[in-house]
Amino acid sequence: MAGGDPDLFHRADGSSDRPALVLSHSLGTDLAMWDPQLAAFSGRFRVIRYDARGHGRSPVLPGSCQMEDLGRDVLALLDKLKLQRVHFCGLSMGGMVGMWLGAHAPERLLRLVLCNTAARMGPPGPWNERIELVRRSGMEAIVPGVLERWFTAGFRARKPEVVESTRRMLLATPAEGYVACCTAIRDQDQLADLPSIRVPTLVISGLQDPATPPADGRAIAAAIPGARSVELDAAHLSNLEAPEAFSAAVLQFLAS
Repeated sequence: MAGGDPDLFHRADGSSDRPALVLSHSLGTDLAMWDPQLAAFSGRFRVIRYDARGHGRSPVLPGSCQMEDLGRDVLALLDKLKLQRVHFCGLSMGGMVGMWLGAHAPERLLRLVLCNTAARMGPPGPWNERIELVRRSGMEAIVPGVLERWFTAGFRARKPEVVESTRRMLLATPAEGYVACCTAIRDQDQLADLPSIRVPTLVISGLQDPATPPADGRAIAAAIPGARSVELDAAHLSNLEAPEAFSAAVLQFLAS
């Protein structure tokens, strides 16, 4: 395990006297993934976006990591920013980090939004194959398949500029950082922890998401006491494919 404190690159938008909302991106992207939400969210919150370790402008730590490492990275960032309690919204890998925080550091959370995510992924074989492919051939080898899973065919045709910006984020992700976080996703199994999460929680799923299908979101919502759920007409990156509906669902929940 990598462990350590990677001193995450982050940005803050919105007035500092408002409640803080931390946004956590997916595997293979960076904080720019949240650009479509920034205007709406920063009007009501102090929005903290960060690059996960090995992504964007955050450092790459040697070795693999686990979900606990990614969660503790967030706690170190909150301590650095002197934020005692925050709202947290994470998508895919970011949602897995959110589940870890909800189970292990609930005192730091006000509300929790878990988007297009799963408490346990499928068998390790495909993840091991992806890790080996990236090690052997670089990020370029996986990008076409990833984009097909992340966006519906119709969206890819309608919004090529969004797909292209996402492609650039994937290609800019350091292979070593991507692989390290793949191991965290491959190894996580948070199903048994979900009933212990007492933070008010919203689960967002994409009806056309092949990476973390709606059944994964329904299982999370069913296991967390009192959790609410919303399903959007989108694939995996629902905040990019259905930005208005996504933002509205998050803001309605945080204001309720």
